Amino acid sequence: MGKRIVVKIGSSSIASEEGGLNRQNVRFFADEIASLHALGYQVLLVTSGAIATGFRRLGYTTRPKLVHEKQAAAAVGQALLMEAYQEAFANHEVAIAQLLLTRPDFSNRSRAQNAQRTIDELLKQRAVPIINENDTVAVDEIKFGDNDSLSALVANLVKADGLYILTDMDGVYTGDPRKVPDAVRIERVEILSDELYRVAGGAGSSVGTGGMRSKIEAARIAMQGGVPLFVGRVSKAGDLRSAVDGTGKGTYFASSLHSISAKKHWVGFLSVPQGRIVVDAGAEEALLNKGRSLLPAGITAAEGEFHPGDVVEVVNKEGRVLGRGVTHYAAWQITAVAGLSSEEALRRVEVIRVEVIHRDEWVPSSIVKEASSHE
Repeated sequence: MGKRIVVKIGSSSIASEEGGLNRQNVRFFADEIASLHALGYQVLLVTSGAIATGFRRLGYTTRPKLVHEKQAAAAVGQALLMEAYQEAFANHEVAIAQLLLTRPDFSNRSRAQNAQRTIDELLKQRAVPIINENDTVAVDEIKFGDNDSLSALVANLVKADGLYILTDMDGVYTGDPRKVPDAVRIERVEILSDELYRVAGGAGSSVGTGGMRSKIEAARIAMQGGVPLFVGRVSKAGDLRSAVDGTGKGTYFASSLHSISAKKHWVGFLSVPQGRIVVDAGAEEALLNKGRSLLPAGITAAEGEFHPGDVVEVVNKEGRVLGRGVTHYAAWQITAVAGLSSEEALRRVEVIRVEVIHRDEWVPSSIVKEASSHE
């Protein structure tokens, strides 16, 4: 089985500034991906461009600003986008498939597993899954989304061997090369620093929504999940293969994160915590340094409304996040037994097991932050 990679293409790469789709560019990227596919790679494509492609067809003279206008443009543009990809990949006799995802598809474990199984089957059948945000319904994704983060979440979900974010810049620089003449390209990033976030500030093009900062945020997500990432330019035939081979025109982000179980991967990187549990110093030591489960005796408080099976953050008395895990107690039950011995807790409330968070369902922040020490 070949390596599994995720390629992300932004709006500015396939849509023109005045709106509409640049089909020549679509064919170019399809050719690049098909060349890797022919070598045995499993390739997933995350593409932007639905809104940029569709707004002219609806009569808008410029990219719309209002949410419902963007949703309408996306509804039209998504069909045009897939039509263009279908035509381009047909030249290589490569089947494609469409998946439209939103953040809840990742934060809900059942939905995430369904998406993963679908993608696995498509790749097994040698199809290229083409993924985009479901802009017609995902208001938050339209307002804040850039598809860079989506590509990183997809890479984590499928445990990709690499994520390749293609942009019109040949990597990340020490400053904006359009404004800073002596800016130098950063060849490799081992740790995401505050300084890197600072130099990556700024918005993207008028066609898309993402800038270099969104690429750095995507790098954070990917590195946290153990996926190395490339941010750079693919403009000539063979450039994508060079990027995959490690000699691309861009910046490489390393990842030293060790492999963890599928469930812990979801808990640590894809889930959305529904509340917080505050613990004392003894519980902090037991969780972080002794490999123990969280018991009622070490808890001082619960914050938020959550239920058994939800993911929650665990914090110390100073509010520092220690990690996250699956709780076996509801918030009200934790409030009722906080600080009590296990025996007394079981007399107070009816629960399946005495551990509030079992160590097999616990992911400490030290793992989440191993590759992103800027936090």
